[in-house]
Amino acid sequence: MKKLKKVKEGDGHRLKPYRLWNMFTHSLFHMTIKNHDGETTHYALKSKYFTEEPRVDLYREGRHIAYSKLPAVLPVERGIMEVTTSSTGINGIHYRTDHEDIFTVYPDRRSIRGFRWWVHQRLPRLSTWIGWVAIVTLLSSLSIGSIQLMDTLSNIPWVSEQIGTFNTPISLSASSNVTIGVAAVLAGTERTLMLRNHWLVDIETVNWGE
Repeated sequence: MKKLKKVKEGDGHRLKPYRLWNMFTHSLFHMTIKNHDGETTHYALKSKYFTEEPRVDLYREGRHIAYSKLPAVLPVERGIMEVTTSSTGINGIHYRTDHEDIFTVYPDRRSIRGFRWWVHQRLPRLSTWIGWVAIVTLLSSLSIGSIQLMDTLSNIPWVSEQIGTFNTPISLSASSNVTIGVAAVLAGTERTLMLRNHWLVDIETVNWGE
């Protein structure tokens, strides 16, 4: 697998405790793998924000064992860990193995993701409502963006001659488009915080991010 070639050996340093102010610098996920013999291994994934080359650092039992550019595939206990990303950060962590091991992943409780997960566990109805608002926002922005794109493309001479012109029924000001863009990014971020993504629902997040 090509992504495994990107993995570099860690230097063995200890993972520092996640502090409240670290929510502005990096994300931290904890993972526990339990095999069929009942033995457990604890891993942690750390990813810094606002870096030129996004990467993820892997820790086992608190020690730095490997790192890789994102998206990444990292070797772990009896399998591999796949880490996928979007324009709003890590949006998926998957444990691939041929064995019947039990795998759990959760964000550090002091992080923004940890707070979102706390809301999901303690206030499930509110969490569901937030999730649906995010989906509706993303689909709405996708629809509006698509209509405006069709209008723009139809004004290209070759396109208008071959296909014809299309006049959008939706005319928005620059400030309205910015507002929609910000809302889409926030909605995409909410879905990323919960490690949920869908190729259609979240495609607009990438477009607005660019």
